[in-house]
Amino acid sequence: MADTVRAYSAPLVLALLVHLAAITALHDGWFSGAQPESRAIKPNLVQSQLIVMQPKARPEPKPALPKPAAEAPVVAEPEPQAKPEPRRDREAERRQREAAEALERQQRRLAELAQDSFTQALAEEASELAADQDLSAAQSFRFGIYQRVVANWSRPPSARNGMQARLLVELIPTGAVVGVTVVESSGNSAFDRSAEAAVRKARAFDVPPESDLFERHFRRFSLLFKPEDLLR
Repeated sequence: MADTVRAYSAPLVLALLVHLAAITALHDGWFSGAQPESRAIKPNLVQSQLIVMQPKARPEPKPALPKPAAEAPVVAEPEPQAKPEPRRDREAERRQREAAEALERQQRRLAELAQDSFTQALAEEASELAADQDLSAAQSFRFGIYQRVVANWSRPPSARNGMQARLLVELIPTGAVVGVTVVESSGNSAFDRSAEAAVRKARAFDVPPESDLFERHFRRFSLLFKPEDLLR
């Protein structure tokens, strides 16, 4: 654009000067008829000044603002997902459950057996203790009966040392003798008859008042008659 202004500025100035000179000449000739006095024409000097239009300085481009850094996209953290449970072996679970149930049944049975064994042991101990007590009481009464029989016995002349006879004695709860039978003979009839007669002569014996003890040991009992003071 500056080159274009320079190219047209000189002709334009010259054209302006020519027009000004023409206008001045016409003006002087126009007024010369009214005033015949000759005047010295002073040339009007037209000062011209070449104006060179300075091109406008281009504004310096503003430095480009740095683009804001692109914000990193916010990535939503994935929600923790529950880990899938391992696939269970149903058959293994069933076997494990059955084994646990079997173990529980076994432990329960062992506990019952232990309790039963304990109860049975107590019962047996009590029974043995009672039996021992009953036996002790029975033996005490039996010894008294035997002494009565020996005291009533009349020794036959044929009796010899080592002879013995077993008798079955039957009593009633009052202690009265209701039956005597020789179940094992001594081999000497006189000795056997003498032993039987000694029992009948007593007629009655002292027996325990407890009915159960009497029924077990004195209703019917075996008496071994074996006197120790027999002659050889």
